[in-house]
Amino acid sequence: MKDQTMSTTEIRNEGMRIDGKVVFTEDTIPVLYPYTNEVVGTVPAGTAEHARQAFEIAANYTPKLTRYERSQILHRASELIGERRDYLAKWLTLELGICHQHAIYETKRAQDVYQFAAAEALKDDGEIFSCDLTHNGKARKIFTTREPVRTISAITPFNHPLNMVSHKIAPAIATNNCMVCKPTELTPLTALALADILYEAGLPPQMFQVVTGLPADIGDEMITNDNIDIITFTGGVPVGKMIATKAGYKRTALELGGNDPLIICNDLSDADLDKAATIAVAGATGNSGQRCTAVKRILVQESVADRFVPLVLEKAKSIKFGDPQDPETELGCVIHDKAAELFEQRVYLAERDGAEILYHPGRQGALLPPIVVDKVPHDSELVMEETFGPIVPIVRVPDNDDEVMAISNSTEFGLSSGVCTNDLNRAIAYINGLNVGTCNIWEQPGYRIEMSPFGGIKDSGNGVKEGVIEAMKFFTNVKTYSLPWPG
Repeated sequence: MKDQTMSTTEIRNEGMRIDGKVVFTEDTIPVLYPYTNEVVGTVPAGTAEHARQAFEIAANYTPKLTRYERSQILHRASELIGERRDYLAKWLTLELGICHQHAIYETKRAQDVYQFAAAEALKDDGEIFSCDLTHNGKARKIFTTREPVRTISAITPFNHPLNMVSHKIAPAIATNNCMVCKPTELTPLTALALADILYEAGLPPQMFQVVTGLPADIGDEMITNDNIDIITFTGGVPVGKMIATKAGYKRTALELGGNDPLIICNDLSDADLDKAATIAVAGATGNSGQRCTAVKRILVQESVADRFVPLVLEKAKSIKFGDPQDPETELGCVIHDKAAELFEQRVYLAERDGAEILYHPGRQGALLPPIVVDKVPHDSELVMEETFGPIVPIVRVPDNDDEVMAISNSTEFGLSSGVCTNDLNRAIAYINGLNVGTCNIWEQPGYRIEMSPFGGIKDSGNGVKEGVIEAMKFFTNVKTYSLPWPG
């Protein structure tokens, strides 16, 4: 491997954040820099008892923040993230291995989350119903108000250590909720830095506590603790289904995997195909392909495939991959070398089934280049499973849109999709025909703003939407009351 620019000499030995205290344990979990496998930090190997303590503290604390105070805290958190952008991006790169450019982008997305939540916190979405509407009517009015729950359990994945946690805590703050978060043991450092930012912004520490530990030691408590009213989980399908089974009566928001298609229709000009190729490669390689909404399958109709594929190849070859800390690098690592090896093996399996590898300059540990594979069978493991890396798999599909939709819908996932067509009728047909939570025309499957509804169906989720506004609704209970009201 080429020269490293390991820009940190210190190792961050972090503690959990429980009740405003930094809590350490004798046993620790190392955090590795995927590019070199060096230890860059440690976190406590917390136990069920630590989580139990945090939930007890949260359940016994009643937030009294006004809407104005919540909005100010959220706004200040956004400002602090901007002020500490370089520090946060550095540690995103060190614990996740994504390139510096992608890390900077994540900090900007997280800022948006807090800005939107700050604005939404000021809105009262209560409703009023007049009761004198029928011959049974009375001179009354019915009102609704939203109230926080006891505690929310948040379990977050490795791939967006800042933005994914932000999408859970910002709506919780906006609705005066208390949350206990367990980030994955692979990338826990950013969540701890975020907790400190929120405390500095004025958040009472009982409203956001962070526990760390191995799933075997602490996972069950994050699901079954009696003080939990809501569980919000982002991660893999097997764990999500396990949570659904164990949670019982608790409300769950499960944002699971994706196998998102970008569909290239046959009505495109050469210029349009070039634009589509740009979307395809960016969508497949952003965040090292480690997004549930990344382009995992490029479905291109046969009659334009021979013109489209060279454009994809050209754009993939131009990506500078390598040292994640080099500001010029455009593609860093995946989370660890085992993941990179698995994805590479899927490419070779597809090749054995008839696919053609057009570009693969070689894997180095967790550093996986943008591998371009053409003529991938649509039922290949490479494109039926969620391949969570910067692979660019091209599936040639018939010129019949109904058949394309059937192929797209043939996986167990139903998260997001993108369609490139200039025909409005075809676009509408795809929007109606694809079994997904999101369909973007002329954009990556993952395109959204941090406020808009987001989530999937089938194995991609249980239909509960995230995004700031939907999460605020999900994190609250609606109470109705009525009063005598003349006229």
